[in-house]
Amino acid sequence: MKNALLPLLLIFFYMGGFAQESSDYLPKVKTIDSTIEALYGVISGPKGQERDWDFFRYLFHPEARLIVSGKGEDGQYGSRYITIDNYIESANKWMLENGFYEKELHKVIERFGPIAHVFSSYESFRTIEDEAPFMRGINSIQLMHTSDRWMIINIYFTQESQENPIPAKYLPSKSK
Repeated sequence: MKNALLPLLLIFFYMGGFAQESSDYLPKVKTIDSTIEALYGVISGPKGQERDWDFFRYLFHPEARLIVSGKGEDGQYGSRYITIDNYIESANKWMLENGFYEKELHKVIERFGPIAHVFSSYESFRTIEDEAPFMRGINSIQLMHTSDRWMIINIYFTQESQENPIPAKYLPSKSK
């Protein structure tokens, strides 16, 4: 009987911890805007600061992918599909060693029922004090609304380059 009770207790405590974690995170994914803000916030931080990778995972659908697009050595654009855990493995060390802040410049939201698409232009910095970004680009973010929250399905992104500048309609208007 003792042996059968231990797995049940472990499940109970695990689920209790998950429920607490979910209730802490849920207010941050109630709207499209808050979900995008949470995405930028969770990956941003100074050198040496560990990111909240549990929260990062919570933002995404379990089958979500990050899709990196860029020009290869042959001059052609290509893409690379990365799982959420692959992203964490590859980005964590670099972010800890260098610091990384990604700030949204502007977003355009399109929505139909439970699906949404956000074109979110961004700037990347190594420190919060940096005046000039070391990189800019656009995140194409697909989201799904469940019964109580927004969840990221995929992020497809590319960096700005001299031959591929961010179009004016995806930058803040000068009147703001």
